[in-house]
Amino acid sequence: MPTYDYKCKKCGHRFEAFQRMTDEPLKACPECQGEVQRLITGGTGLIFKGSGFYITDYKNDAKSNGKETAAKTESKKDSSAKAKDKASKSKTSSSISKEG
Repeated sequence: MPTYDYKCKKCGHRFEAFQRMTDEPLKACPECQGEVQRLITGGTGLIFKGSGFYITDYKNDAKSNGKETAAKTESKKDSSAKAKDKASKSKTSSSISKEG
């Protein structure tokens, strides 16, 4: 429901009212019962309510994150395979030097 700002023409009192867009504008000031005018304001903008909003909640970012994650997984597999090759080569070379 929108919030409307009003100003009394008689006493100058300013106040807000929560009203439906289809409701009639208020006509009387709550302070002096004088005539009021609805003010045109810029509004409050976008208000987020809830437990939180995260970058992972959006579809487009999830796609790019998935690609990056897949690339990271591949690089981890490659580096672990290289480490295994190095370990097996060092074991082979050390067993050869012990035999000789």
